[in-house]
Amino acid sequence: MTTPLRALIVEDSENDALIIARELKRGGFDLAFERVQTPAAMKSALESNSWDLIISDYSMPQFGGQAALKLYQEKGLDLPFISVSGAMGEDLAVEMMKAGVHDYVMKNNLARLVPAVARELRAAAERRARNQVENARAHLASIVESCDDAIIGKALDGTVLSWNAAAEALYGYTAAEMIGRSLAVLVPIYRSYELPDILSKIRQGKRVDRFETLRLRKDGSTIDVAITVSPIRDAQGSVIGASAVDRDITQHKREEQERLKLIQDLTDALSHVKTLSGLLPICASCKKIRDDRGYWQQVETYIKERSNADFTHGICPDCVQRLYPDIGLKTSSVPPSA
Repeated sequence: MTTPLRALIVEDSENDALIIARELKRGGFDLAFERVQTPAAMKSALESNSWDLIISDYSMPQFGGQAALKLYQEKGLDLPFISVSGAMGEDLAVEMMKAGVHDYVMKNNLARLVPAVARELRAAAERRARNQVENARAHLASIVESCDDAIIGKALDGTVLSWNAAAEALYGYTAAEMIGRSLAVLVPIYRSYELPDILSKIRQGKRVDRFETLRLRKDGSTIDVAITVSPIRDAQGSVIGASAVDRDITQHKREEQERLKLIQDLTDALSHVKTLSGLLPICASCKKIRDDRGYWQQVETYIKERSNADFTHGICPDCVQRLYPDIGLKTSSVPPSA
């Protein structure tokens, strides 16, 4: 099975370029290449196409290997640059290697070309993989550092290994003060059982879901926090530490307490609204009631202001007989049905 390979060959001799191409094809590469022999042509080729490899002659009338290497480096490319020359001595080869050439091959010993190319392609792939990992780590570190929540890395014994800026703001300790120190310094004495319980679960590979608790700041004050703790594993899956995300919920707790107090106050107020109690001074003649300001009011007015009751007016049977004896209405002491 052949390996696809896109090569840029910097060579003034077309025949030499074809010989190099033949060697690469014989070595198992499915080769696509372009030959250039001037700075402008090389610059154009680098800008218009992507390449896996650059092979450059060292000595050319218009364009030398050192100039080609410099142009390659100016582009900031990370792909193998191999010098192939028929006139390069050992001292010059060492100088070129120090300047940035990955390998060199003499034209009278092209049997070394394919192994050199294969080796440098693998090395370039490894460099790219390492760079990706390093970039990912740097990106993650940036996220952790800029996060509004305190993110704390710790060993299995509770020793702090990392401490982001939000942790400094939340607890008042700098990273220098906390790294290498036990997290127990943040735990109130009356909650000292929490840290051993958390670490025990982490050692078992369990995640500690979000829970609310109290922690101590550097100035000795307590702070309400919500904490989530997750195990950290190595490449083999073994638990080697833990990461904790601590969030300040002091304002949330204060607002919750204020909300509950408001509900209780409203409940208490409603239980006293529109109720009548105690002695009510009432006139024995007109039946007006004296309020707490000393004013006399009709019974209906007084009760409506102090209760949810309303009134519908009618005449009771006793008053009918007393006021309208000539009508002869029948009366009954039995209350009407609903």
